[in-house]
Amino acid sequence: MPVYSMTAYASGQHSSAATPPTAESTTSSATRLGLEIRSVNSRYLDLTFKLSEELRSFEPALRELLVRRLKRGKVEVRAALESSGTNLVAEPSLRLLQRLNTVQESVKTWLPQANPLSVADVLRLTAGATVSEHDWQADLLALAEQVLQSLLAAREREGARLVLMLQDRMAQLRSLAAQAGPLVPQLVAQQRQRFLDRWRDALGLVEGALPEAAQDRALAEATAFAIRIDVAEELTRLNSHLDELDRLLAKGGEAGKRLDFLIQELHREANTLGSKSAALELTHISVDMKVLIEQMREQVQNIE
Repeated sequence: MPVYSMTAYASGQHSSAATPPTAESTTSSATRLGLEIRSVNSRYLDLTFKLSEELRSFEPALRELLVRRLKRGKVEVRAALESSGTNLVAEPSLRLLQRLNTVQESVKTWLPQANPLSVADVLRLTAGATVSEHDWQADLLALAEQVLQSLLAAREREGARLVLMLQDRMAQLRSLAAQAGPLVPQLVAQQRQRFLDRWRDALGLVEGALPEAAQDRALAEATAFAIRIDVAEELTRLNSHLDELDRLLAKGGEAGKRLDFLIQELHREANTLGSKSAALELTHISVDMKVLIEQMREQVQNIE
Protein backbone atom coordinates (compact mmCIF):
# COMPACT_ATOMS: atom_id res chain seq x y z
CA MET A 1 0.00 0.00 0.00
CA PRO A 2 1.20 3.54 -0.64
CA VAL A 3 2.09 6.00 2.11
CA TYR A 4 -0.29 8.96 2.20
CA SER A 5 0.48 12.49 3.27
CA MET A 6 -2.21 14.40 5.14
CA THR A 7 -1.48 17.62 3.26
CA ALA A 8 -3.31 18.08 -0.05
CA TYR A 9 -5.90 20.11 -1.95
CA ALA A 10 -8.41 19.28 -4.68
CA SER A 11 -11.43 20.97 -6.24
CA GLY A 12 -14.05 20.40 -8.92
CA GLN A 13 -17.15 21.87 -10.54
CA HIS A 14 -20.39 20.61 -12.02
CA SER A 15 -22.78 22.70 -14.14
CA SER A 16 -26.48 22.06 -14.55
CA ALA A 17 -28.45 22.74 -17.70
CA ALA A 18 -29.90 26.22 -18.09
CA THR A 19 -33.32 26.58 -16.51
CA PRO A 20 -36.05 28.48 -18.40
CA PRO A 21 -37.79 31.50 -16.87
CA THR A 22 -40.49 30.69 -14.33
CA ALA A 23 -43.51 32.49 -13.01
CA GLU A 24 -41.37 33.76 -10.15
CA SER A 25 -38.44 34.95 -12.28
CA THR A 26 -38.02 36.43 -15.74
CA THR A 27 -34.39 35.29 -16.12
CA SER A 28 -32.97 32.02 -17.35
CA SER A 29 -29.81 30.70 -15.73
CA ALA A 30 -27.44 27.76 -15.43
CA THR A 31 -26.29 26.80 -11.94
CA ARG A 32 -22.74 25.71 -11.22
CA LEU A 33 -21.88 23.53 -8.25
CA GLY A 34 -18.38 24.06 -6.88
CA LEU A 35 -16.65 21.89 -4.28
CA GLU A 36 -13.15 21.94 -2.80
CA ILE A 37 -11.42 19.81 -0.18
CA ARG A 38 -8.25 20.81 1.61
CA SER A 39 -6.46 18.83 4.31
CA VAL A 40 -3.53 19.37 6.66
CA ASN A 41 -1.95 17.21 9.34
CA SER A 42 -3.79 16.34 12.53
CA ARG A 43 -3.58 13.60 15.15
CA TYR A 44 -7.12 12.49 14.33
CA LEU A 45 -9.69 12.88 11.56
CA ASP A 46 -11.20 16.34 12.02
CA LEU A 47 -13.89 17.25 9.44
CA THR A 48 -15.18 20.78 8.88
CA PHE A 49 -17.97 21.62 6.40
CA LYS A 50 -18.69 25.06 4.96
CA LEU A 51 -21.74 24.55 2.74
CA SER A 52 -24.15 27.04 1.22
CA GLU A 53 -27.69 27.05 2.59
CA GLU A 54 -29.06 24.95 -0.29
CA LEU A 55 -26.51 22.18 0.33
CA ARG A 56 -26.40 22.10 4.12
CA SER A 57 -28.81 19.18 4.40
CA PHE A 58 -26.33 16.96 2.51
CA GLU A 59 -23.59 17.26 5.14
CA PRO A 60 -24.26 13.80 6.72
CA ALA A 61 -23.89 12.08 3.34
CA LEU A 62 -20.64 13.96 2.65
CA ARG A 63 -19.33 13.13 6.12
CA GLU A 64 -20.05 9.42 5.61
CA LEU A 65 -18.21 9.46 2.28
CA LEU A 66 -15.10 11.09 3.75
CA VAL A 67 -14.98 8.92 6.87
CA ARG A 68 -14.90 5.80 4.68
CA ARG A 69 -11.86 7.02 2.74
CA LEU A 70 -9.79 9.14 5.13
CA LYS A 71 -8.19 8.09 8.41
CA ARG A 72 -6.41 11.17 9.74
CA GLY A 73 -6.09 14.87 8.99
CA LYS A 74 -7.83 18.17 9.51
CA VAL A 75 -10.11 18.27 6.46
CA GLU A 76 -12.16 21.26 5.32
CA VAL A 77 -14.93 20.83 2.73
CA ARG A 78 -16.44 23.84 0.95
CA ALA A 79 -19.37 23.63 -1.45
CA ALA A 80 -21.62 26.29 -2.94
CA LEU A 81 -24.00 26.95 -5.80
CA GLU A 82 -23.35 29.79 -8.21
CA SER A 83 -25.95 30.96 -10.68
CA SER A 84 -24.85 32.33 -14.05
CA GLY A 85 -27.99 34.14 -15.19
CA THR A 86 -28.44 36.17 -18.37
CA ASN A 87 -28.70 39.26 -16.18
CA LEU A 88 -26.33 40.21 -13.40
CA VAL A 89 -29.32 40.91 -11.14
CA ALA A 90 -32.35 38.61 -11.14
CA GLU A 91 -35.47 40.54 -12.18
CA PRO A 92 -38.47 39.89 -9.90
CA SER A 93 -41.66 38.78 -11.58
CA LEU A 94 -44.80 40.91 -11.70
CA ARG A 95 -46.52 38.51 -9.29
CA LEU A 96 -43.79 39.02 -6.68
CA LEU A 97 -43.93 42.79 -7.04
CA GLN A 98 -47.70 42.74 -6.62
CA ARG A 99 -47.36 40.58 -3.52
CA LEU A 100 -44.78 42.92 -1.96
CA ASN A 101 -46.97 45.92 -2.71
CA THR A 102 -49.95 44.25 -1.00
CA VAL A 103 -47.89 43.46 2.06
CA GLN A 104 -46.52 47.00 2.17
CA GLU A 105 -50.00 48.52 2.04
CA SER A 106 -51.12 46.22 4.85
CA VAL A 107 -48.17 47.28 7.01
CA LYS A 108 -48.83 50.97 6.38
CA THR A 109 -52.44 50.53 7.49
CA TRP A 110 -51.20 49.69 10.98
CA LEU A 111 -47.89 51.57 10.88
CA PRO A 112 -48.40 54.80 8.91
CA GLN A 113 -44.91 56.06 9.76
CA ALA A 114 -43.18 53.00 8.19
CA ASN A 115 -40.76 53.84 5.37
CA PRO A 116 -41.65 52.55 1.90
CA LEU A 117 -39.60 49.73 0.39
CA SER A 118 -36.52 50.77 -1.58
CA VAL A 119 -35.30 49.07 -4.76
CA ALA A 120 -32.55 47.38 -2.71
CA ASP A 121 -35.15 46.11 -0.25
CA VAL A 122 -37.23 44.66 -3.06
CA LEU A 123 -34.26 42.88 -4.65
CA ARG A 124 -33.15 41.50 -1.31
CA LEU A 125 -36.60 40.20 -0.40
CA THR A 126 -37.17 38.56 -3.78
CA ALA A 127 -33.69 37.00 -4.10
CA GLY A 128 -34.71 33.86 -2.26
CA ALA A 129 -37.81 33.35 -4.41
CA THR A 130 -35.82 32.10 -7.42
CA VAL A 131 -34.19 29.10 -5.76
CA SER A 132 -33.89 26.18 -8.11
CA GLU A 133 -36.02 23.15 -7.42
CA HIS A 134 -33.24 20.86 -8.67
CA ASP A 135 -32.20 18.10 -6.24
CA TRP A 136 -28.45 18.47 -5.90
CA GLN A 137 -27.71 15.47 -3.70
CA ALA A 138 -26.76 13.05 -6.48
CA ASP A 139 -24.67 15.69 -8.28
CA LEU A 140 -22.98 16.75 -5.04
CA LEU A 141 -22.03 13.21 -4.01
CA ALA A 142 -20.76 12.36 -7.49
CA LEU A 143 -18.65 15.52 -7.54
CA ALA A 144 -17.42 14.83 -3.99
CA GLU A 145 -16.32 11.33 -5.04
CA GLN A 146 -14.41 12.80 -7.99
CA VAL A 147 -12.73 15.51 -5.89
CA LEU A 148 -11.92 13.00 -3.16
CA GLN A 149 -10.16 10.77 -5.71
CA SER A 150 -8.07 13.78 -6.77
CA LEU A 151 -7.31 14.55 -3.14
CA LEU A 152 -6.17 10.99 -2.46
CA ALA A 153 -3.98 11.05 -5.57
CA ALA A 154 -2.39 14.28 -4.36
CA ARG A 155 -1.88 12.81 -0.90
CA GLU A 156 -0.27 9.72 -2.44
CA ARG A 157 2.14 11.82 -4.53
CA GLU A 158 3.11 13.88 -1.51
CA GLY A 159 3.47 10.69 0.54
CA ALA A 160 5.88 9.24 -2.04
CA ARG A 161 7.98 12.40 -1.80
CA LEU A 162 8.05 12.14 1.99
CA VAL A 163 9.16 8.49 1.79
CA LEU A 164 12.10 9.43 -0.43
CA MET A 165 13.12 12.15 2.01
CA LEU A 166 12.87 9.80 4.99
CA GLN A 167 14.87 7.10 3.24
CA ASP A 168 17.61 9.62 2.46
CA ARG A 169 17.81 10.71 6.12
CA MET A 170 17.79 7.09 7.27
CA ALA A 171 20.73 6.28 4.99
CA GLN A 172 22.65 9.19 6.51
CA LEU A 173 21.85 7.93 10.02
CA ARG A 174 23.16 4.47 9.15
CA SER A 175 26.34 6.04 7.81
CA LEU A 176 26.84 8.04 11.03
CA ALA A 177 26.21 4.92 13.13
CA ALA A 178 28.83 3.05 11.11
CA GLN A 179 31.30 5.87 11.78
CA ALA A 180 30.56 5.84 15.52
CA GLY A 181 31.11 2.09 16.02
CA PRO A 182 34.92 1.92 15.48
CA LEU A 183 35.55 5.06 17.53
CA VAL A 184 34.87 3.40 20.91
CA PRO A 185 37.68 0.75 20.77
CA GLN A 186 40.08 3.45 19.62
CA LEU A 187 39.10 5.67 22.54
CA VAL A 188 39.50 2.80 25.02
CA ALA A 189 42.98 1.97 23.66
CA GLN A 190 43.99 5.63 23.86
CA GLN A 191 42.65 5.94 27.41
CA ARG A 192 44.49 2.79 28.53
CA GLN A 193 47.74 4.16 27.12
CA ARG A 194 47.04 7.47 28.87
CA PHE A 195 46.60 5.63 32.18
CA LEU A 196 49.88 3.74 31.65
CA ASP A 197 51.72 6.97 30.83
CA ARG A 198 50.37 8.59 34.00
CA TRP A 199 51.55 5.64 36.10
CA ARG A 200 54.94 5.83 34.41
CA ASP A 201 55.21 9.53 35.17
CA ALA A 202 54.07 9.00 38.75
CA LEU A 203 56.68 6.27 39.31
CA GLY A 204 59.39 8.27 37.57
CA LEU A 205 60.03 5.59 34.99
CA VAL A 206 61.58 6.64 31.73
CA GLU A 207 62.06 3.27 30.16
CA GLY A 208 61.21 -0.29 31.05
CA ALA A 209 58.10 -2.15 31.94
CA LEU A 210 55.69 -0.98 34.59
CA PRO A 211 55.13 -3.10 37.66
CA GLU A 212 52.42 -5.70 37.21
CA ALA A 213 50.22 -4.00 39.80
CA ALA A 214 50.36 -0.71 37.86
CA GLN A 215 49.46 -2.46 34.62
CA ASP A 216 46.55 -4.21 36.31
CA ARG A 217 45.31 -0.91 37.72
CA ALA A 218 45.59 0.78 34.31
CA LEU A 219 43.73 -2.12 32.73
CA ALA A 220 40.96 -1.91 35.37
CA GLU A 221 40.57 1.82 34.87
CA ALA A 222 40.51 1.39 31.09
CA THR A 223 37.86 -1.30 31.47
CA ALA A 224 35.70 0.96 33.64
CA PHE A 225 36.15 3.73 31.11
CA ALA A 226 35.13 1.40 28.29
CA ILE A 227 31.96 0.43 30.15
CA ARG A 228 31.03 4.09 30.64
CA ILE A 229 31.45 5.08 27.00
CA ASP A 230 30.27 1.86 25.35
CA VAL A 231 27.57 2.77 22.82
CA ALA A 232 27.27 -0.58 21.07
CA GLU A 233 23.83 -1.16 22.60
CA GLU A 234 22.60 2.27 21.50
CA LEU A 235 23.89 1.77 17.97
CA THR A 236 22.28 -1.67 17.80
CA ARG A 237 18.90 -0.28 18.90
CA LEU A 238 19.25 2.66 16.52
CA ASN A 239 19.82 0.33 13.57
CA SER A 240 16.93 -1.84 14.74
CA HIS A 241 14.61 1.20 14.75
CA LEU A 242 15.80 2.12 11.27
CA ASP A 243 15.02 -1.41 10.08
CA GLU A 244 11.50 -1.08 11.48
CA LEU A 245 11.09 2.28 9.78
CA ASP A 246 12.09 0.66 6.48
CA ARG A 247 9.51 -2.07 7.04
CA LEU A 248 6.69 0.37 7.80
CA LEU A 249 7.47 2.58 4.81
CA ALA A 250 7.52 -0.48 2.53
CA LYS A 251 4.23 -1.73 3.98
CA GLY A 252 2.50 1.68 3.66
CA GLY A 253 -1.04 2.33 4.78
CA GLU A 254 -1.88 4.07 8.05
CA ALA A 255 1.65 4.23 9.49
CA GLY A 256 2.01 7.81 10.74
CA LYS A 257 1.54 7.13 14.47
CA ARG A 258 3.95 4.17 14.45
CA LEU A 259 6.52 6.20 12.53
CA ASP A 260 6.21 9.04 15.03
CA PHE A 261 6.85 6.63 17.93
CA LEU A 262 9.98 5.24 16.23
CA ILE A 263 11.27 8.77 15.62
CA GLN A 264 11.01 9.39 19.37
CA GLU A 265 13.02 6.21 20.01
CA LEU A 266 15.69 7.29 17.51
CA HIS A 267 15.98 10.63 19.29
CA ARG A 268 16.40 8.85 22.63
CA GLU A 269 19.27 6.73 21.30
CA ALA A 270 20.98 9.77 19.76
CA ASN A 271 20.68 11.60 23.10
CA THR A 272 22.22 8.68 24.98
CA LEU A 273 25.02 8.49 22.42
CA GLY A 274 25.77 12.16 23.07
CA SER A 275 25.68 11.79 26.85
CA LYS A 276 28.22 8.93 26.68
CA SER A 277 30.48 10.79 24.29
CA ALA A 278 34.11 10.95 25.41
CA ALA A 279 35.46 12.43 22.20
CA LEU A 280 34.65 15.38 19.98
CA GLU A 281 34.06 13.05 17.03
CA LEU A 282 31.26 11.20 18.86
CA THR A 283 29.73 14.51 19.97
CA HIS A 284 29.62 15.70 16.37
CA ILE A 285 28.03 12.43 15.27
CA SER A 286 25.38 12.72 17.98
CA VAL A 287 24.54 16.30 16.98
CA ASP A 288 24.34 15.38 13.29
CA MET A 289 22.03 12.48 14.17
CA LYS A 290 19.73 14.77 16.15
CA VAL A 291 19.49 17.20 13.23
CA LEU A 292 18.54 14.40 10.82
CA ILE A 293 16.03 12.91 13.27
CA GLU A 294 14.38 16.31 13.82
CA GLN A 295 14.02 16.71 10.05
CA MET A 296 12.39 13.29 9.93
CA ARG A 297 10.06 14.18 12.82
CA GLU A 298 8.77 17.28 11.00
CA GLN A 299 7.90 15.25 7.91
CA VAL A 300 6.47 12.25 9.72
CA GLN A 301 3.90 14.61 11.28
CA ASN A 302 2.37 14.89 7.78
CA ILE A 303 2.01 11.15 7.17
CA GLU A 304 -1.44 9.62 7.63
